[in-house]
Amino acid sequence: MNSMKRQRAPSTIASALGVALLLNGCMVGPNFVRPEGPADAHFTSEAAKAGAGAAQDTGKDAPRQTIDYGRDIAGDWWTLFHSDALNTLVADAVAQNHGLDAMKATLAQSEQLALSTAGARYPQVGLTGGAGRQKYGAEFLGGTINLPPFTYFAVGPNVSYTLDYNGGVARAVEREYALVDSSRQQFNAAYLSVTGQTVMQAIAIASASEQLSMVEALLAQDRDNLQLVQRAFDAGSVARIDILSAQSQINSDMTLLPPLRQELSRARHALAILLGKTPAGASIPALDFDAVQLPMAIPVGIPSELARRRPDILQAEAQLHAATSAVGIAESNLYPKIQLTASVAQEALTPGRLVNGSATAWSMAAGFTAPLFDGGSLRAQKRAAVDALHASAANYEQIVLEAFGQVADLLDALDHDTEQVDAQKHAQDTAQDALNLARASYSEGNVGILQVLDAQRVYQQSRLGEARAAAQRYLDSAQLILALGGSNPAGASLATNAGG
Repeated sequence: MNSMKRQRAPSTIASALGVALLLNGCMVGPNFVRPEGPADAHFTSEAAKAGAGAAQDTGKDAPRQTIDYGRDIAGDWWTLFHSDALNTLVADAVAQNHGLDAMKATLAQSEQLALSTAGARYPQVGLTGGAGRQKYGAEFLGGTINLPPFTYFAVGPNVSYTLDYNGGVARAVEREYALVDSSRQQFNAAYLSVTGQTVMQAIAIASASEQLSMVEALLAQDRDNLQLVQRAFDAGSVARIDILSAQSQINSDMTLLPPLRQELSRARHALAILLGKTPAGASIPALDFDAVQLPMAIPVGIPSELARRRPDILQAEAQLHAATSAVGIAESNLYPKIQLTASVAQEALTPGRLVNGSATAWSMAAGFTAPLFDGGSLRAQKRAAVDALHASAANYEQIVLEAFGQVADLLDALDHDTEQVDAQKHAQDTAQDALNLARASYSEGNVGILQVLDAQRVYQQSRLGEARAAAQRYLDSAQLILALGGSNPAGASLATNAGG
């Protein structure tokens, strides 16, 4: 009879643990509900009007960009610029950027920590064994039995399990996987930042290079003016002050070069760091706008989908999920903790007898701890978790509003950029005509050198203004695509979300 009881012990333990697992169906605390995005049909009140009139192209006006509402970006977002050189730079930055590597490692770390926490949902099984020698005191057994010293041996498995009847452990696991989602979106944001900064620094290099070329051309025109004045002076038709004025114009235009050279150096250094190189060790290719096309049709998804694309919004959503789970954890701490343990062992006085069926011993136990008085700490922790949940919800709403505001600003900026490029183009054409007329009139003696220099200065400012307006149009196009969430990086998730 005793032998039958010993043989049934392991199955009894397994049955008890099975019943305990079935009891884990209740979870305290609120369940996370994914927030709905704004239901607006457009990002701005002028969006419909801007989209309707965006395809015009008349005269010497700059080509109009179109906003393709309802269409998402297909493929890598930077390929919209149709530049092989730019594609190569972005690919190198993604492969070599150290900050991106750090975020990837941080994501992998958070996933492993979540897996570690998830292990608490299952019974913990271990193996114990030992050997020793022992002598009982003469009075331990009442003085009637005097046991001599003996050696003992024992080996066997043990199982412990926390009965998660209120879902506290499940909420902890849920919170860890929500934090994994937060880390994943941090990585996605870093990916978007690296690719975006690479594109914008490349545009800055092309812009500074083009403006430097323009200033060099203007300086060449200044020298032509000086020669024109010198010939007139030699012919006795102008005074020496005209020569000094022409030379002064050259000196004034020379001051435009150092800031542009500094701007070019700064952009090249920033791009080198994005590529994981030192400024001295990086090989930055020459870039110009001839090799980069302005995206003429920018895909803009429907506003309600923005909250499902932007990494910063998705990270705030994951933080809200984690805060929701934390309320459940705090509430579960108000309930008793129930711990189940069981062990089976082979015990004998000699190693050879450990395999004997009569050497089997087992035990089962259940224990619980319950909070009775803690000075209000646990309830205060729950209230704090609820307050943190409210703060996280408000933070999510604010980030969504700021994201929509950023997209609206950039949509308007593209319209204004086109207007600015048109205005600068017309100003440059007018200034060119005025400069040609002033030079011809000066050669015929109808105007003085000051009129020519004034025309030259206006023309110079209009050329540089057009170059800056064109570069700003490229930058705003890139920033709009980034504000819309860009495109999802391939392989951003390093592990399957086992806590979903």
